[in-house]
Amino acid sequence: MGLLFAIANISGGILLGLATLDKWDGDSNFFNKIAGVLAPFQTAIGLALVILGILNFKLIAIVSILGGILLLTHVFGKVPTLETNLRKLSAALMPFKAIIGIALLVLGVLALF
Repeated sequence: MGLLFAIANISGGILLGLATLDKWDGDSNFFNKIAGVLAPFQTAIGLALVILGILNFKLIAIVSILGGILLLTHVFGKVPTLETNLRKLSAALMPFKAIIGIALLVLGVLALF
């Protein structure tokens, strides 16, 4: 489960931190290519981050849950009873999207060692 959690953190980190990673990358578009492959799985990655974060609750899990909420923003309309609260939470987190993404990426890579 630890490896799956690390992979979910790295994937979510790349998707959320893409704007910052793209600046660091220069002209090679390495992170854009990876994000293009991961984008269709955004919902699955977001769910994995939330579920594994709850199951593996530590400080890293809080960052994972927040990243999962950001990645799941587009499906909140399918949960009408929670939609308003989840959208407010997601909107409050949106200014920190890149920071959460980079934190997920770093924590995911560190978890591999």
